[in-house]
Amino acid sequence: MNTIAENVAATSGQAQHKAHDLAHRPRYFVSAVLAGAYIGIGEVLLLVAVSPFVAKGSAAVRLLEGAVFPVALTIVMFAGAQLFTSNVMVMLIGALSGRTGVRDLASSWVLSLAGNLAGAFAFGAMVHASGVTSSPSARAMLAEMVHGKTALSGGQLFWRAVLCNMLVCLAVWMFTRARGDAAKIFVLWLPVAVFVAVGFEHCVANMAVFSLAILDGSASFGDLFRNLMFTVPGNVVGGGLLVGAVYWFAGGARRGVEHSPPHNSASTN
Repeated sequence: MNTIAENVAATSGQAQHKAHDLAHRPRYFVSAVLAGAYIGIGEVLLLVAVSPFVAKGSAAVRLLEGAVFPVALTIVMFAGAQLFTSNVMVMLIGALSGRTGVRDLASSWVLSLAGNLAGAFAFGAMVHASGVTSSPSARAMLAEMVHGKTALSGGQLFWRAVLCNMLVCLAVWMFTRARGDAAKIFVLWLPVAVFVAVGFEHCVANMAVFSLAILDGSASFGDLFRNLMFTVPGNVVGGGLLVGAVYWFAGGARRGVEHSPPHNSASTN
């Protein structure tokens, strides 16, 4: 397992790779589209697999949701794609370390967020057309999910988003530290399972949920954009400040020091 200082160097190396990839913005955007679709896979799996248990009033629903959704981040990390919520941490560590600049950070965040939104909707449209979420139980669960999110106040959405991306970025941070695929999968699964089971707010997952609900007629674009107004800043605080900045400081808070990232670090998560 990498030390904290080694992991800061590895993550800064990832940020450099991302900054280099930004020279080809269409490719970067397409990679972000893929990430939005991969997160959508987790939401569709959750609806199809868990909705029958919701319909029966099972007390295990929350645990089941937490058990199945982490497949989404696992696909993102192993396939390689530009996910906004992890880019928040990676690019901030790169900027704080002096390996990348503020312009790289801003470009990465904007492009990945836009691409994730496009990917979530494109995947949602294909799923809607396929009819796999058209069962009464899946439609009822989807409507209940978006109703629950629209009923939350702005402050509740913000703080749930802070806590969500703290967990997601902890998962990505531990993924980089771990050695071996089995260990990487395990450390990805646990924090994501917690955020889903507890009910925290992930802006890209919400893009996927609301895209399906909009196409099904149970939500509007206004509902989605209201949610993103609070969850995007909350995800930035949770992943960027509470994980990225804190571990950069804990790892020695050095700027401009050249390190080669360990061989097991991912460059496009």
